[in-house]
Amino acid sequence: MAHIDLGVDEKEFPGITGPMRFRPETAKPLNELAEVLLRGPHSLTPGERELIAAYVSGGNECGFCCASHSAFAAAQLDGGMPLVDQVRADADAAPISAKLRALLRIAGVVRVDGRSVTPELIAAARAEGATDLEIHDTVLIAAAFCMYNRYVDGLGTLQPEDPQRYVESAHRIVEYGYTASIG
Repeated sequence: MAHIDLGVDEKEFPGITGPMRFRPETAKPLNELAEVLLRGPHSLTPGERELIAAYVSGGNECGFCCASHSAFAAAQLDGGMPLVDQVRADADAAPISAKLRALLRIAGVVRVDGRSVTPELIAAARAEGATDLEIHDTVLIAAAFCMYNRYVDGLGTLQPEDPQRYVESAHRIVEYGYTASIG
């Protein structure tokens, strides 16, 4: 049970969906940010950007966000959930591009302390072909997901245990995006 009365059935609106229903005026910009960062036109695929969100959420131990964005990434990456699981377990050994690996290293550092991002990490990402936009958005995705993770966990929202719930959400996000229901 959430720490506050969200005014919704938590089984129907688990995780971040309950708080977003509780405060639709804050849900709108939060969803718009997710839409731009994770689905907007970009040189990184939506699956790669969702993978960054899942990686950060896993590191933050936010079960709902990690499960959600892992499913969203899996639905959009050729390697599916096995690839997502490999990346989350050991990004250095996972079969991903060197550029994405370098960006995940940056995201992992931002997750802990953004001030710890070093010129060497940035240079390493650039050496693997990362653009300034990709580096910028990786940092912003990591920072935003620290916020989203703390929002979900700070309110103690329900996390569905059935993995199928996340797969169903993934189909909706892939087809309609984050802003479809905010009008």
